[in-house]
Amino acid sequence: MSKALAILVDGSGFIYRAYYALPQLTNKDGHPAGAVFGFCSMLISLLKKHKVLTETMFGSDLFCVVFDSGRDTFRSKIYSEYKGNRQATPEELKLQIPMLRDACEAFGIPTVNKKGFEADDIIATYSKKLSERGYEVKIISSDKDLMQLITDDIYIFDPIKSKVIKADEVWESYGVLPSQMIFLQALMGDISDNIPGIKGIGPKRAAKLVNEFKTPEALCRNINNIKSTKIRESFCEQREQFDISLKLVTLEKDVPLNEDFNNFKILYNSAKAAFFLKTHGFNSLIKRLDQQLTTI
Repeated sequence: MSKALAILVDGSGFIYRAYYALPQLTNKDGHPAGAVFGFCSMLISLLKKHKVLTETMFGSDLFCVVFDSGRDTFRSKIYSEYKGNRQATPEELKLQIPMLRDACEAFGIPTVNKKGFEADDIIATYSKKLSERGYEVKIISSDKDLMQLITDDIYIFDPIKSKVIKADEVWESYGVLPSQMIFLQALMGDISDNIPGIKGIGPKRAAKLVNEFKTPEALCRNINNIKSTKIRESFCEQREQFDISLKLVTLEKDVPLNEDFNNFKILYNSAKAAFFLKTHGFNSLIKRLDQQLTTI
């Protein structure tokens, strides 16, 4: 007997994809709406691709879109420069964020966010809880940071590549197991999030160290066994940066959240969804939605 499915969508990732993938569109009232249009378009495609309207509305499957709640998170307290290299959220996008939540509500899609935590932490927490309750968990995201969550019951669907990512795909791409991605990322660092890592250690060198020492603790106990003098000296000099990086890349799996998963059901109402799209002048999306519903 197959397990019930829980789908967790990285909503914040979708927002930025939608914003930067489309020109600066406005709705019929002249308000910025490019991200909203793109988000709704991706949402409709997602519902179709994963047959959510048929399988989630009427079955035991769960579905939820997870959002960030701002940049002020516990990681900023660990490292004040975390994500400090990123530009401020564009004003045009800020104005659209409430509309994006309204879009989910119009489609009857549950959403979650938690102050002080990133969407990835919420996804990590729910993935763990749902897996423990016997669910198969599908994470919809293109974020490599979530690969550390992959187990036999938890996997990722990358909507950009239209590809399922499990342990074999992680090994093929990075040369390590999903459970070792934290170790790998702490060594490499991450320019996009301003995570320091160890200077001079790239993906190949990091994978080699991970496979040699297996865990961060073993590496720290055996620094003198690092064969490369340059890498050994760099690690000794930047040991504190490595410890900080480990904390930054490790996703929190115990975020205090509502665990009433009866709330994770799509309550889809075609008239309500169509009204939202019509209100913003998204007529082409209404046609797509109508065509999709006729196939159910």
